[in-house]
Amino acid sequence: MVRRKLYLVAGAAALATGTIGIFLPLLPTVPFYILAAFCFGRSNPAWEARLLNHPRFGVHIRAWRERGAISLRAKRLAVTMLLASAVVGLLTLTWPWSLLPATVALCTGTWIWTRPSGA
Repeated sequence: MVRRKLYLVAGAAALATGTIGIFLPLLPTVPFYILAAFCFGRSNPAWEARLLNHPRFGVHIRAWRERGAISLRAKRLAVTMLLASAVVGLLTLTWPWSLLPATVALCTGTWIWTRPSGA
């Protein structure tokens, strides 16, 4: 019972964060909605169904859940934002800290790009 409530709270927090991401350019939406669907799947199946059937985000959540797929458009956008962040880090941080954003961007971008395309 406690575990179910924790999943419900985590799902609500992820849903709220994803919704905020609609309005804040650098905060992603779909990854938080994927997390919310996962949490609601263990706490509130009705909310999980609402996310899975959402006209805009449901297709991305289902693609990730079924195939681990990320749409090509989302991949391009994510890698572009990672590259921009790495460049800002390289230009504004001192050595060796300037390598940290570039390293994170390289690792994360590689992981994103190697996921199946779809949705």
